[in-house]
Amino acid sequence: MRLAIQEDMLPGQTILEKFQQAKTLGLDGIEFWGHGLTARVPEIAAAMEQTGLAASSVNYGRQGQLLSPDRTEREAALAALRQSIVDAVDIEAAGVVVVPQWGASIVPDLTPYKSVRQLEYELLHNHLRSLSDYVYAIGVHLYIAPVNHYESAFLNTLADAADVRRRVKDHPHIHIAANVFHMALEERDMLVALGEFGAGIGHIYLADSNRRLPGQGMVDFKALAAALNDANYSGWAVLSCGTPGMNQEHAGAWWDDLPTSIALLKKAGF
Repeated sequence: MRLAIQEDMLPGQTILEKFQQAKTLGLDGIEFWGHGLTARVPEIAAAMEQTGLAASSVNYGRQGQLLSPDRTEREAALAALRQSIVDAVDIEAAGVVVVPQWGASIVPDLTPYKSVRQLEYELLHNHLRSLSDYVYAIGVHLYIAPVNHYESAFLNTLADAADVRRRVKDHPHIHIAANVFHMALEERDMLVALGEFGAGIGHIYLADSNRRLPGQGMVDFKALAAALNDANYSGWAVLSCGTPGMNQEHAGAWWDDLPTSIALLKKAGF
């Protein structure tokens, strides 16, 4: 496994400064947010070359409503996702992470024809039928991220995300993005879930049970690393704490505690 961190958890005014900070911490890369990424690609590429670190991944974030009942909104969200995929290629990232639906469900309930959940799965499946060929053709991966039920009414567990993969016949370029914080809220037993669905995981986010840095909550990261190793996991492990995407103003505070947390992770087997 290689360790990375989301860009907004690092101090620094420029992308080069962030890469330099990541290198100082002994990390291998940085994950970037998809919104506005295209214009930053040249600066990221230059900083990667100068520091020898990598761009681990691109996080689609909240750029649009992929499962909107409105066709115009769906197509705009899909266009933004395709651009994030192109940007991932340009910065040589492994792939793009996407949460298919944030918040409450917004498709209509058409029971007895189809329920809200059935419609959501079918809308996502239709997107993935074309996206799977697209990411395969250009050589990156798409990671489907389940989040806790307070943040999404759709995919909440690894089992939910595994069902999405089954619908595209476990396509080799469509994987699960597991998140330790969300798993702590939703899985009955994280280690059992990793044992059952670990083969489908291509990306993992690290945060403790309280969404603070690893070592500041209740998660047993040594047992977690062992479970991932048992599943032959070889992807990125990315620090994602606090309020992902909105951490920049607190980056200085993260900085003080990051060395201890990263040392704990490496000792645990990450």
